[in-house]
Amino acid sequence: MTTTMRAVVAEGSGGPDVLRVVERPRPEPGPGQILVRVHAAGVNRPDVMQRQGNYPPPPGASEIFGLELAGQVEAVGSGDTGFAEGDRVMALVHSGAYAEWAVVDAPTAIRVPEGLEMVAAGAVPETFFTVWSNVFERAALKEGETLLVHGGTSGIGTTALLLAKARGSRVIVTAGSDAKCAAARDLGADHAVNYREADFVAEVQALTDGAGPDVILDMVGGPYVQRNLDLIATDGRIAQIAFLQGSRADLDLQPLLMKRVTLTGSTLRARPVAMKAKLARALEDQVVPLLAEGRVLPPIDSVFPLEEVARAHARMDSSEHVGKIVLDMQPQE
Repeated sequence: MTTTMRAVVAEGSGGPDVLRVVERPRPEPGPGQILVRVHAAGVNRPDVMQRQGNYPPPPGASEIFGLELAGQVEAVGSGDTGFAEGDRVMALVHSGAYAEWAVVDAPTAIRVPEGLEMVAAGAVPETFFTVWSNVFERAALKEGETLLVHGGTSGIGTTALLLAKARGSRVIVTAGSDAKCAAARDLGADHAVNYREADFVAEVQALTDGAGPDVILDMVGGPYVQRNLDLIATDGRIAQIAFLQGSRADLDLQPLLMKRVTLTGSTLRARPVAMKAKLARALEDQVVPLLAEGRVLPPIDSVFPLEEVARAHARMDSSEHVGKIVLDMQPQE
């Protein structure tokens, strides 16, 4: 069996051109770990931030890019992992997914339901873990409530849209073009607002009869923080998961008090294995059945072979994508 593998690292920081496909030693699973032959790996905004030098891997994590993967178990470490060789799994990892093999902490892995293709499975973990944790656990979106999703056609946005609709919520999204708004409506959004053409605060207030949405999922930050506070419903919850327009803002926090707003935020990458394992079990219970039934499937924007990882990142940089961008490892069995 080969002892090396193809993997993606960055030579310096910058644009997609700093990414390189290199040879690296094939990893081996330790206690409580599984070795996965990677079939597909999702490309995500944190990968872009890492490439730009703004989001380094946690201490001790591999320099190899990639936070999510799907593939087959090829070896099992010592201890009771709950998996066997040949099992199809998908997983969230600290790093290392852009490679032919990756080591996964077994408690964070989820069995791929029968009928779900590997490319789709490789697009699940990062966005579904993030949305479940922030929208349904921290912000506690309930059936019948209204969710506003900024960036509604991104990987995170489409996941939030699909899960919220499947669980009985009303969904309004913002997007940067009429075509993207149409794509969001095609995926099931009740309303979509082109933020380049309209004031989303006024539009969403009108769509909610002045009440505002119960939950807002925001990855924009900057000036959106104040606008979200002005817009959110009484007793509403705002889940902040990124700051694409900056983490600083000049705020009037009066709405936080007057409307009893909960403002929460989180990141996942550096969280302990036990926390990710808890999320994995919640997804197995609440989300995997929806995947198995085909009720919630990640929309795939485009698929690139590993050698074209720079093109995949360029597609992400363009912000023209709708849904997920995926690397296909095309393993030779």
